[in-house]
Amino acid sequence: MAFIINNTSFKAYALTSEIDLNKIAINCGSSKKYTWEEPLRLQDKVLSSILDHNITDDQKILVFSFGSIVLINLPPEDTKKILDYLQKIKPELQIKKYEAYMDDYKLHVEDASEITLTDDYVIVPDYQIFYPDLVSTVIAKSVALESTEDQLGKIMDKIENIIDRLEKGKLSISNKELARITAGIMRHEYNSIAYIMILDKPDITWINHEASDFYDRMSEFFELNDRYEIIKQKTQILENVINGFSSISHSIRGLFVEWIIVILVFAEVILMIAALVE
Repeated sequence: MAFIINNTSFKAYALTSEIDLNKIAINCGSSKKYTWEEPLRLQDKVLSSILDHNITDDQKILVFSFGSIVLINLPPEDTKKILDYLQKIKPELQIKKYEAYMDDYKLHVEDASEITLTDDYVIVPDYQIFYPDLVSTVIAKSVALESTEDQLGKIMDKIENIIDRLEKGKLSISNKELARITAGIMRHEYNSIAYIMILDKPDITWINHEASDFYDRMSEFFELNDRYEIIKQKTQILENVINGFSSISHSIRGLFVEWIIVILVFAEVILMIAALVE
């Protein structure tokens, strides 16, 4: 019978669309420059100072530039402390509903013959140092995608309302309304496609075959690529609809201008006739 040798717990939250890792690093006294591909690791003395208590070597927090954080082997009461810390650095961060997009996951090291993936945990036959980072990356992207999918749903609801108005013959769509919806689509596309970097893989996967295989299996299990493709397709549909709205709006405005010109010409003719009569 298989038995658990080691257990690592993960708790991921999607808090916002972007976190400035370099700003956090400076606040922690680090001069390292972070790119958006690399998460910021809060651990050892730095994390102990933030949480105001001693921590173990296996406890840490990964902060991702696309707005997700992953707490590793930390108790629930530490979540609020790290959120308060991040809000001091990023005041606009909304933490009241921080559990809106979250996921719990576990890494079990067991006396087993192969890797087994489930909705709640992954079982590996032996521990590798890259496992926690790869698990964290996958679930961080997963909760970020969940947030993006929800935002996409809200945009589609707005589009549906406009379509309902068009069906009722209400053809007027303000430039402000079009600009707001278009900006929402662009922001959503930037957050999901450009910033979450679904197709990008951690550096370790390019030099370690075992790490690459593990990451690919986890990504496939969490359907990251499939969800990414669905978001891309829906985004394209939204862009096509917005282009249609824009064409209708421009046509209506063009027709309005033409009628104004006709009315002005007609008024000028009337004035000329009136002047001749006099």
